[in-house]
Amino acid sequence: MAGAGAPAAAISAPTPPLEQLWLLAGELRLLLPGVRVGEARETTKEFNRKKFWRRLNEAAVKVSREATTMTEVFSRLPLPLPSSQETQRFCEQVRAAIKAIIAVYYSLPKDQGTTLRKLVRSATVDIVDGMAQLVEVLCIPPAQRPENNDLISYNSVWVACRQVPRIPRDNKAAALLMLTKSVDLVKDAHEEVKWAVEECDPHHGLLDDIEDDSDNHGDVWGCPNNQDLYWSEEDQALMIPCLALVRTSKACLKEIQISVAENGKKDQVAQLDDIVDISDEISPSVDDLVLSIYPPMCHLTVRLNSAELVSVLKKALEITKASHVTPQPEDSLIPLLINAIDHCMNRIKELTQNELEL
Repeated sequence: MAGAGAPAAAISAPTPPLEQLWLLAGELRLLLPGVRVGEARETTKEFNRKKFWRRLNEAAVKVSREATTMTEVFSRLPLPLPSSQETQRFCEQVRAAIKAIIAVYYSLPKDQGTTLRKLVRSATVDIVDGMAQLVEVLCIPPAQRPENNDLISYNSVWVACRQVPRIPRDNKAAALLMLTKSVDLVKDAHEEVKWAVEECDPHHGLLDDIEDDSDNHGDVWGCPNNQDLYWSEEDQALMIPCLALVRTSKACLKEIQISVAENGKKDQVAQLDDIVDISDEISPSVDDLVLSIYPPMCHLTVRLNSAELVSVLKKALEITKASHVTPQPEDSLIPLLINAIDHCMNRIKELTQNELEL
């Protein structure tokens, strides 16, 4: 008799619906690290571009549909929630949809370009993370959820899925998108520091005299009602070539962007990736320089950050000059941009020489 009852005791009770959702959310979170570092799967099959994008779009639509279904089913009021069996079926459908879109991402070969793969990977991560957010909110009983919280989380996965058809279809288009973002970031940094200068003292016209570093604006130039933060006369003089260097950084990125747009070839994926990789370093270097020229200003830090930016700019221009996107280097703006960079850096060195002698 004891032996006959053992199998029945071994049968576990069905997992409650909300507990199943918690487990699903955890599973989705565990998938994210693998997607972020995952490599393309090796295959001997020839890559079919049209088929890949069709599969990726279909997979995104499937995830979006499953997100909608989960939201509708687990947001119903009044209760009851779906049964354990129904919940298990919904969870399996979500798992299948998420694993399907991850599999499509893994099918994109490395030889299609790392820049393009990064964009597809980012989109895939956003989708998996968005679905995890949604499921985590759905774990909370509907009556206890913060107002609109489930809608916000649902929108994150839906928006991520909607972005898939907008991903560039080749590495050149991906490179242009990334370069455009870099241009915009540097432009924003320049506009931000210009706004700060104008806010602190709109009357002295430092920005108008950016090329005239002999202009004297007085002993102290600072924000009204805040004498703890100000630019000294020496700071003002140093800001002029620094701002000019930021402007030159934007000009460098624009020249690189135009060269890729006009001369870039889709099949030269490695060179395009190299250009994007080094160009991605320009905006963070600009940010470091801009932050260092806010008061209180340390001239040595400004000099070091300027030198780092100059190094990145020159490397980006040299890589661009040596690539296929610059078929006639002597006719490009690159030599002029390098001269402008050197002029700014030489002036910064002159104005910070005393810091090195201390």
